Amino acid sequence: MQKLTNKEEEIMHILWKLRKAFVKEIQAEITEDQPHYNTLSTIVRNLEEKGYVNHNAFGNTHQYYPIVSIEDYRKGFMSTAIDNYFNSSYKSMVSFFAKEEKISADELREILAMIEEPNEDK
Repeated sequence: MQKLTNKEEEIMHILWKLRKAFVKEIQAEITEDQPHYNTLSTIVRNLEEKGYVNHNAFGNTHQYYPIVSIEDYRKGFMSTAIDNYFNSSYKSMVSFFAKEEKISADELREILAMIEEPNEDK
């Protein structure tokens, strides 16, 4: 999975929310630093080249839709972040958030309970 720019990621979040959209609909969802229509169209086509979106053609216009789910993107994003910033250690990541007071002891206990809970799928 290729890395996305900040603007590409913003557009993917819009497409995940809308499920399918024309460029004008995507543009209407962008609240800050709204790119010109042609610029946005180029960014969406780049997302298509990277394998994140596909389109249905309606004459000369295209309706785009995501082909990478937010769940799959999240998994790849988090794996890369953990590899790059925490030396592939989930323990280091959780420790970081605990030290930064971004996660409480109660939340850690909930995570432990989820880990220790028998998986019914097995």
